[in-house]
Amino acid sequence: MTRYAGLIGHGIQHSISPMLQQAAFDHYRLDIRYELWDTAPAELGAVVERLRRPETVGANVTVPHKESLVPLMDDLDDLVREIGSLNTVVNRGGRLIGYNTDAGGFLKALRQEGGFDPEGRSAVLLGSGGVARSASFALARAGMKSLFLTDIIIERARALASDLEASLARNQGPPPRSCIDAPDVGGVASLGAGSWPSPEVMALSADDPQFGEVLAGCDLLVNCTPVGMKHSATEGQSPLEAKLIPGGALVYDVVYNPIETELLRQAREAGARTLNGLAMLVYQGADSFELWTGKGAPVDIMMDAAKRALG
Repeated sequence: MTRYAGLIGHGIQHSISPMLQQAAFDHYRLDIRYELWDTAPAELGAVVERLRRPETVGANVTVPHKESLVPLMDDLDDLVREIGSLNTVVNRGGRLIGYNTDAGGFLKALRQEGGFDPEGRSAVLLGSGGVARSASFALARAGMKSLFLTDIIIERARALASDLEASLARNQGPPPRSCIDAPDVGGVASLGAGSWPSPEVMALSADDPQFGEVLAGCDLLVNCTPVGMKHSATEGQSPLEAKLIPGGALVYDVVYNPIETELLRQAREAGARTLNGLAMLVYQGADSFELWTGKGAPVDIMMDAAKRALG
């Protein structure tokens, strides 16, 4: 019987997830087809029922459903409980389990591809949706000294800052069990172990007098918004004015299509180091593959497929 996995999101025609995941399934000669399941918010209930079918192994989840699918799961991984956002669903006998592989994928790409050690450093995150939740959690867990969050709707950034501080306060002891007992599943190994650090966390509006100063002094700038994504209403745009880009920082855009967004182009011209979202996409996707199949992900094959898909 042919089985299925897919990407749940809305406005996902830009996605290359089918190419990289299908390459992994084909590598192991698994009879699994990966599809795009464009899902409007009103259709979430129907897609959840589809996920329960015996022929469905699970799904990846992207904008705008990473948070809204959380309460529709039968069970959640510890990381999802803390972060409040999921990007992977596994069907286990009709029960749906939500996982977060974004946090581990984000941090692995940052360290391995960006050559950046978060410990004791300062970061500014643009956006406060599901990706920002995963990125801020991962950075805090990795020993960041300070995290500044901003969003076009400042109340959302404040809510994320409050949730992150509450999570850190709850976890001053040992980390979630998934970080200890299953370090290679769901990308949690790179989040570390031991007591949780407590970085300074602050939400800032772009209109705040401190905003420019904070940007100028940060070590890492992360775009967690979809601004600049190919085939979107903001294609070719940047979430930040060019004059505000810190030339001495690493600028990390989680958008992977196009490979060089307008933000990264401007950052390169400003003298900053840059990192796009392709490695994060592949690493989180590799962890999803392992959760669905129990097999080691062929990361090199998935990366090659992703690069070919982007031309």
